[in-house]
Amino acid sequence: MGDQVVANGDVASDCEDDEQSFFQNVEILQEHGINVADIKKLKSVGICTIKGVQMTTRRRLAAIKGFSEAKVDKIKEACAKIDQNGFMTALQVSEKRREVFKITTGSKEFDKLLGGGVESMAITEAFGEFRTGKTQLSHTLCVTAQMPGVNYHGGKVIFLDTEHTFRPDRLRAISERFGLEPSAVLDNVLYARAYTSEHQTELLDMVAAKFHEEGGVFKLLVVDSVMALFRVDFSGRGELADRQQRLAQFMSRLQKVSEEYNVAVFITNQMTSDPGATMSFQADPKKPIGGNILAHASTTRIALRKGRGETRIAKIYDSPDMPESEASFSITGGGIDDAKD
Repeated sequence: MGDQVVANGDVASDCEDDEQSFFQNVEILQEHGINVADIKKLKSVGICTIKGVQMTTRRRLAAIKGFSEAKVDKIKEACAKIDQNGFMTALQVSEKRREVFKITTGSKEFDKLLGGGVESMAITEAFGEFRTGKTQLSHTLCVTAQMPGVNYHGGKVIFLDTEHTFRPDRLRAISERFGLEPSAVLDNVLYARAYTSEHQTELLDMVAAKFHEEGGVFKLLVVDSVMALFRVDFSGRGELADRQQRLAQFMSRLQKVSEEYNVAVFITNQMTSDPGATMSFQADPKKPIGGNILAHASTTRIALRKGRGETRIAKIYDSPDMPESEASFSITGGGIDDAKD
């Protein structure tokens, strides 16, 4: 089964061929009067596709060194001519969503809860206390993302680590469970350690450039965890507004990357005590951090909690299409698996 992993150029090139129509390179702008130097400047800040330009505000484009308002307007007009799809019918949206794929969690019950697994073109957030399986789920997805599925070739992964919890040896054990070659699996995971919230945001621009460089090859982006560094860099109510604004910008960029390159984005989040919960007699006085910014940016939110022994319980906390429900799973030596009776 080791040959299932995306480890050779043939499979990668097949993915690139399949995705050619999905990506429109900013190089096309040369045909509309935009010079090569300006296109290089766009790429230097992680804007590598026509859709990427459309997803970026004029204000941010004008902040690029050497870009005047007139130049930004010219670039925006050129992109509008290339991609004229302003409105789409619901039928067209339905056809486009056929490109969405789902990555298995390693547990059939968990997959069923999510409607098949962690989906692409979306942000899936898992939050819970320590030892509820957030990082274990992240590691399992790094392996399962490389396994072919329904209408899905499998692909590479990028892992952004903010808490120093990434362990390659866990990937080896999980790979062996699925009958995959550990070395090939590890070779398909790109790892980066973020040390500040600014560094975390800068790395995201590098991620976008990497996704473009190997178009259609990367299928999953993991951020474990999304809020840890923001919590450290901004403290107290006096810095809360600034923190939330920067967090909103980071989450917006994540959303755009997931849609622009058709990748699944999986983020983990921490929890905090909710002082107001005791007044409303809530059973669990804890809540995920990040406030409404994170709540609205995440497509699907999963609450994880401890069960008996190695059993954990996942609950749909918020989803646009899945009902509120629960599923049990277990943490094993081979990663996330179905809970034992």
